[in-house]
Amino acid sequence: MECPFCAETIKDEAIACKHCSRDLRVVGPMLLEIQEIALELEKLNRDLERVNVRLERYKNPLRYFLSRIIVYALIPTVLLVITHVLVTIVFNISPLPLRLASVIIPLLFGLLAYPLNKVWFEGALALGFATAALSVAAMLIVTGLHDQVPIVPGSWFEWREVVEYGASILLAFLSGNLLGVLIFHVSPGLLAQNGKPNAVAFKIARLLGPHVGDEQLRRRARLIQDLTRTAGPLIGVAATAVGSLYAGLKGVLG
Repeated sequence: MECPFCAETIKDEAIACKHCSRDLRVVGPMLLEIQEIALELEKLNRDLERVNVRLERYKNPLRYFLSRIIVYALIPTVLLVITHVLVTIVFNISPLPLRLASVIIPLLFGLLAYPLNKVWFEGALALGFATAALSVAAMLIVTGLHDQVPIVPGSWFEWREVVEYGASILLAFLSGNLLGVLIFHVSPGLLAQNGKPNAVAFKIARLLGPHVGDEQLRRRARLIQDLTRTAGPLIGVAATAVGSLYAGLKGVLG
């Protein structure tokens, strides 16, 4: 924790500050208790946000679902179709810009879905699938009408391209959503985490090496606790982003 008098970092167990020599026997426990209360309030606020989202969904489900479909499915679909028309019809250039846009656009909308509307993974999965399905269907219709060719793919190779392209849009949306959760949900909690690590983190810290003092053990346990909280979202973002780029650019780069 930080000394309330000189703002220097000191041990949580310290009874006097080694920097300014002020007595912490009364102030120290109060500061630790305030930190714990602040962390608990932060957790309660996050829980309250999720409850408010559920209440909104139950009170007016039509408005709830329609607004999210319009913002996070129809708008990115329109942007993707416009990009498709510009790249393949108006300018008739390499499809690489279209494939890049098909990753960037859904990723940005997925990123905004959590901080703006508290859309979690389940909702992001549904919205990403809707965006992918609507975008691919609209692009097939535009291409079929312009080139006077069948709208529905005829061969297995064409179907595979359609599925891969749709998968890249879906995975990009999920990547953005996981990144939004990591930035706006996980990271603030870690930055505010100055209290004592949990018991599980302490047990893992003791298993990783010999006892080297309470302060170093606590730092090791806090690092382990922070890593476990960030590992899941980070792995998810990396996996879905790589999958999206691979599926989207595979047909272009070979």
